[in-house]
Amino acid sequence: MIEIVKNKSNIGEEEINNVITRVKALIITSDNRILLGHSFCEYQFPGGHVENNEELLPALKRELKEETGLVFDTDNLEAFAVLKKYFKDYPSNGINTKLLIYYYVIKDDRVPILKNTNYTLEELEGNFSLRYVPLDIVKCVINDNINACGDSEGIAKEMIEILDCFFNLNV
Repeated sequence: MIEIVKNKSNIGEEEINNVITRVKALIITSDNRILLGHSFCEYQFPGGHVENNEELLPALKRELKEETGLVFDTDNLEAFAVLKKYFKDYPSNGINTKLLIYYYVIKDDRVPILKNTNYTLEELEGNFSLRYVPLDIVKCVINDNINACGDSEGIAKEMIEILDCFFNLNV
């Protein structure tokens, strides 16, 4: 598994007092399209937060059902990459957070079943939608979106970094 570490504040593991874990999927069709979420003028890979005492693969299964309306078999998946980000004084002073995002690849040709989705209030407010993008132009689409809307959270740049890892593994 590829490990990407971002630690601008040089925070040591012993200084971490908050851990946030997320799971994301690159859902790719047999005709080489990737399914992306789009909300608040930002693209994202489908997925989300791992809840307390929840394991990674059940969390991925739950999050993907909430966002796509589809149930995926996640039992034998292995993450191909993990992003580890360290934040000093986040979300508030005195709290040092480690964010872990695990990325998986799922090959699937099914179309999302929107009537079975369960979007959060934030997703609804952001007009969350799902879009298929050809894999060979996905980085261009994301970069065009950065130019049009910005990337204040750095999510788009992280997506491109993860896509580069994926493409390097699948050359």
